[in-house]
Amino acid sequence: MTGIIDAHQHVWDLERARYDWLGPEAGVLNRSIGMDEVLPSLAATGVTGTVLVQSADNDDDTEFMFAVAAAEPLVVGIVGYVPLHEPDRAADRLSVLRQRPLFCGVRNLVHTRPDPHWLRRANVDAGLGLLEAAGVPFDVVGVLPEHLEAVLEISERHPQLDLVLDHLNHPPIGGDDLEPWASLLTRVAANPRVHGKISGLYSAVGDPADWNVDSVRPVFDHALAAFGPERLMYGGDWPVSLIAGGYERVFAGIQALLEGLGPRERDLIVAGTARRFYSLPETKGPR
Repeated sequence: MTGIIDAHQHVWDLERARYDWLGPEAGVLNRSIGMDEVLPSLAATGVTGTVLVQSADNDDDTEFMFAVAAAEPLVVGIVGYVPLHEPDRAADRLSVLRQRPLFCGVRNLVHTRPDPHWLRRANVDAGLGLLEAAGVPFDVVGVLPEHLEAVLEISERHPQLDLVLDHLNHPPIGGDDLEPWASLLTRVAANPRVHGKISGLYSAVGDPADWNVDSVRPVFDHALAAFGPERLMYGGDWPVSLIAGGYERVFAGIQALLEGLGPRERDLIVAGTARRFYSLPETKGPR
């Protein structure tokens, strides 16, 4: 293997940025969490590079990630925020971010928007057009069937836009039926520019930590059949993974899912796909 890339990691600082989704109900996550806490786990699991992904729809959070990256060589990419619903401001911010070597993608917290059809709005569509024209990938953090349906429309309107489904759009792990998630995922994956993250695959019923390899396997097998290893990438989803048993438990679970694959297929999922999708450097350790 050529190292392990964690394509989905967060850090946040409550004194540096506003995180509207954090509060007492977030439990152990409702505090500032930096790289220092996860470094031992990254070392123990052999991770050689990590992609920081935005946690708030504001510039402060993105700037904090760049500050963290400046001090931590393991960070090889940053997925930041631009206000897609404000195309003029998005264009200006995108111009600034594209000058920074670690910038590799954009995300908006779609799943926290009250409107499940937010991605279909005309102003947001204009913002997505900016990403398409600039060749900047978009992370879709969807949780509803409507979000996958929106990806189908986006694929038609923006055929050159690279997309990745964070956490595979929250499949119903622990439930009795994978539909309509499974059918929609198959349709979405028909677009070769859509990818998926094997990340955040926790129980969707009750306690997020109430998952095991057997409960996740049908979801993984379906995603593998739909995308192939060339369009799947590993993400540790730290520190959200703290509510699902911690970084090393999640990592071990994903490694168990990969055991039946050959070396090439495993390498694509744990490093190659992310490196290609985000145009990451060929890093095998601290730069």
